[in-house]
Order: sequence, then structure tokens, then C-alpha cells
Amino acid sequence: MTDVRHTTDERVTATGAVTEGKPVVDGAQPVRGSTANGRGPGVAGEPPPVPRVDRRDPRYIALRNFAISMSIFNILGYTVLGFEQPWTWPLFALAVGYTAEILIEWVSARAHKRRPGYSGNGMWGLYTFLLPTHITALAANMLLYANEMFLPIAFAVVVAVAQKAVLQAPINGRMRHFMNPSNFGITIALLAFGWVNVAPPYHFTENVPDVISLAVPMIILTAGTVLNAMLTKKIPLIVGWVGAFIIQALIRHWVWDVALWASLGTMTGVAFVLFTNYMITDPGTTPSKPKWQFMFGVSVAMVYGALMVFNVVYTLFFAVCIVCGARGLFWWGKWFAERRRARVTAPAPAAVPDGIALAR
Repeated sequence: MTDVRHTTDERVTATGAVTEGKPVVDGAQPVRGSTANGRGPGVAGEPPPVPRVDRRDPRYIALRNFAISMSIFNILGYTVLGFEQPWTWPLFALAVGYTAEILIEWVSARAHKRRPGYSGNGMWGLYTFLLPTHITALAANMLLYANEMFLPIAFAVVVAVAQKAVLQAPINGRMRHFMNPSNFGITIALLAFGWVNVAPPYHFTENVPDVISLAVPMIILTAGTVLNAMLTKKIPLIVGWVGAFIIQALIRHWVWDVALWASLGTMTGVAFVLFTNYMITDPGTTPSKPKWQFMFGVSVAMVYGALMVFNVVYTLFFAVCIVCGARGLFWWGKWFAERRRARVTAPAPAAVPDGIALAR
């Protein structure tokens, strides 16, 4: 999940009115040539104030509910389900994430001569600013397994937070990050530390009876589907992802003689359900229009199938990184093409008569 600052669909203002293409709060930087964050002029010599996030904003409600869901799942995981990492690690991950997010935002704000996104609205502003980091930190800690070493977890959290200020593209006229934060942090940690693994699927239901272990993915699936249907509006993406996942499993079965039920069995696990409802549907790094949402989900599934053919491990995480990276390159390519087209079609400056030129 990501911040309400980085979504691209319609924006709901503090008065409840809907405005197209204007951010609710600060964070996404305008591309050169656009107005400063879509706001009017403020006090001379001072950055304009950060708008207050409306409690009724569907993006805020989605973030809040996802954060609550992740917190509850972690609490149950360490007390009932059987999470194997030390119970203090989520707290450490949150501390690292909060600190990194605030420091990076402060540096970014100084560099762009704007107010930090967490300032100007008291504790409410800080709380809404840190909601995406809360989700990212808990996800990175929950989905990585690093034996007794917390360093890889902290590394993944910092990378996930920091990349938002570095890996950006001019998406719909605004500079926004395009890599899924928690997915990217986990992927880089897996590449940087060869002995780190993803959390084993069994630890999500290790300490509960079989009946409860079957109920856990169903509960997560129901809750996540409701959140995505009512708030993030990412059902077309989920449909494309799940449908194409089944298709790639059938193709690998028919062409490469892969056991069909082994390919489809991945869909029954808690990890797949979490990935589908809480990872791949990140609003800030996925398209907003239903058609492109569907294509994004299909692309991830097809890349997953191709990686599986070549026996690539950690396939889910790599597939999302590849598709998000391709999407970022697409927006950069579109921006460069538009700039080139504008230079070619720009009218030539009017010629000045010689007499007027001499008079000047």
C-alpha cells in the first residue's frame, strides 16, 4: 500500500468536492513546467501549507483499514498463529520505518523548498503521513525470514521507504514513485542477503488446528476483497491477476508438463492471498483505470509464469518488480516523446524587421 499523496485518480477535497488531478496532500512533485502542486500562492518567501487530509477521503479510509488489518494480523500471528520471528521485531521495523520516512521527507522537502508532508496539521498530519510506512514496515518484517538477524529486515524497510524519493516517473503530469515499496524492499533484501528467505508458508498457521488453518486464508480473502472493492477499487486488477495466473498454470502444464495441481495449489495458501489483496493492489504504483488495472494484473501473472519456466525463485516479488519497473520506463518514454514532439511542432519565433532590430 501507499500514501494518498501518490494516487492518480479523482481527488476528494476537504469539502467533499471531487477535483481531477489535484493531490489531497503534499508529496508528489510537479513535472517541470506545471504549477506548484496545484495550489495557489502562499505567503511570500514561504512554502505553501500542506493541505489537511479529509477523514472522509476514500484513500485515507483505505490506508487506515489496511493498517488496522495488518496490525491485527501481526498481533494474532505472534500470539496465536505461529509467526517465528521475535515478537519485538515488528516494533523495531516500525521504528526504523518511521525514522527513515521522516528523515527522507525532511531532506526531500528542503531540496524542493516545500513543507514536509508531516508538518502543518499536528499529530493528525503526522499520523496520516506515516500510515503507508506502517503498512510497509509490517509487511517487510512479516514476509521475510532472516533467522535471528534483524539487519536484513531493517535494510528492507529502509530501501522500501527510500526508493520512493529516488525511483520516480512523470505519471500523469506529476513525479511519483512507481515501484511497489514493500515488494521492492523485500526483493532487494533477498538479492543482497543470499541467506535470507521469504517467510515459510506454514508459519502463518503453524500453531492452530487444521480447521482454523483453513479459515485463516478465507478470512483474509474476504476482508481484503471487501477493502479493495469498496475503497481502492482494484477488483479489475485482482481479476486480471488471478485469471491470468490460472492461464499461465494451464500453459505450463500443457507445454512444459508441469503438475497442474502443484501450479494451482499456490493459490490456496495464506501467502498468495496476502499478496493478492495487500501487495499487488498498491494504489500508488498501479493504474487507476479499470482497463489498465486488468492489464497490470495480467502482466504480473505472465511474467510470473515466464520466470517459473526458468526456475527463478521468489517469483511473485520479482514479477511485480519487473512490471512496476516497465511501467515506470513507459511513463518516462512517454514524457520524452511528448517533449520531443513539442519541440518539433513549436512555432518558429517571428522574424524582427531590420529597422526595428537596429532601433533596439
